[in-house]
Amino acid sequence: METPTAKRAMCIVAHADDIEFSSAGTVAKWVKQGWEVIYVICTDSSKGSEDPDMTPRELAKLRMEEQRAAAAVVGVQEVVFLGRTDGELADDQDLRRDLVRLIRKWKPERVICGDPSMRYAPDGYVNHPDHIAAADAALAAVYPFARNRPTFPELLAEGLEPHKVAEVYMWGWRDPNYWEDIEETFELKLKALREHKSQLGDWDPEEMMREWARRSGAGQLLEYAESYRRLKLG
Repeated sequence: METPTAKRAMCIVAHADDIEFSSAGTVAKWVKQGWEVIYVICTDSSKGSEDPDMTPRELAKLRMEEQRAAAAVVGVQEVVFLGRTDGELADDQDLRRDLVRLIRKWKPERVICGDPSMRYAPDGYVNHPDHIAAADAALAAVYPFARNRPTFPELLAEGLEPHKVAEVYMWGWRDPNYWEDIEETFELKLKALREHKSQLGDWDPEEMMREWARRSGAGQLLEYAESYRRLKLG
């Protein structure tokens, strides 16, 4: 598990289903190319329901099961749940330490996360504060803390040496500079998203997801794409 690999990636998000909406097509493609991908879900996803008969504890358990099933669709075997309370995620030292621990343990070359600068989208979408906190903490964990020896000395005591992530892929709506062609993996992305039955209900996400993927790829002459702000770190 701790052996370094040049083909290992990590996705860090706030909630179950965030990866499926944002980047599961990319993940499916990378897995097909031989990458090992690890999912990190920061919250317990326990507030994603308006059902008065659904308890937070029951929902958290259900959403973990759905996330594991969605991950399996695209070939991801390892899903880590940090279990922070949904709606209360904070970019604090405890969360940063947990993420640095995972980065040093798994040694990913690539990290996918949200863009913490995205507070809203032009179409009226307001970004969830948990998304922003998870993205802020992910970037701080990647740089500088995962690579900085004096930070979190307790991790050194656990045998976790500093690790340098080479690339960060931030999903969002602003200033993309990288587009992943997901035409061949779009159906897997859609199938993975449909595993989140507690969130979809009777809604079929296909039309919206096709529109998003076409819009992302339009300027690059791609049928379907997922777009990112990619940072290459020295």
